[in-house]
Amino acid sequence: MSFSTVTRSRARDLRTFKSFDLLLAIFVVVLLISNLVAQKIVALGPFRVSGAQLMFPLTYIFGDIFTEVYGYSASRRAIWLGFLASGLMAAMGLAIVALPPAPDWPHQEAFATVFGFVPRLVVASLIAYWCGEFANSFVMAKMKVMTDGKYLWMRTIGSTVAGQLVDTVVVMIVAFGGSVSWSTLANLIASGYGFKVLYEVASTPLTYLIVNGLKRYEGVDIYDKESDFNPFHVTKT
Repeated sequence: MSFSTVTRSRARDLRTFKSFDLLLAIFVVVLLISNLVAQKIVALGPFRVSGAQLMFPLTYIFGDIFTEVYGYSASRRAIWLGFLASGLMAAMGLAIVALPPAPDWPHQEAFATVFGFVPRLVVASLIAYWCGEFANSFVMAKMKVMTDGKYLWMRTIGSTVAGQLVDTVVVMIVAFGGSVSWSTLANLIASGYGFKVLYEVASTPLTYLIVNGLKRYEGVDIYDKESDFNPFHVTKT
């Protein structure tokens, strides 16, 4: 191997890595776009999925990459930046939609369809994102230590199984609890969860390629043996 194995306590500062900032920027952009395209329903053969269902699982792949290559603290920083960016976008979208449109501008309804976020759905998605991403990163980091860095496929799928379960259950209950029947809610959770896990399984070869390439490029392989897993310690490395 052309990279060194280190524990989190001896890992380099995130600012010294060559690709972290670029990957972080792409991660935040993908996260924001997944919220903007949520209204589009896509036909994939007999299946119907929203734009968000196609885009949002990519953030979990990014979470796996951040944790596997750069460690839990890198993933924690990315999660918080994504959380703040999503909240800011939702708040700004609601504010701009609420402003009175110019009399000769006929696109208010279309604009509101994209940027007029429903407050309950915003709260649901933010809470679910935060809980699910941290669950994903925590499981990924712990499994890496337990498997001594082996079986990457098991770690990516296992962390997604945990993270997406938390995300899907939380977002559906907060967003739709009390407004639909329990059977409908269970169906929404099961179908959404199944699709996201299958998405991750299908993306495993690409995840392998990116992770191994980044480890060689950055020259490091981080194990979170001594990490602080408190999600609120965002200044910790």
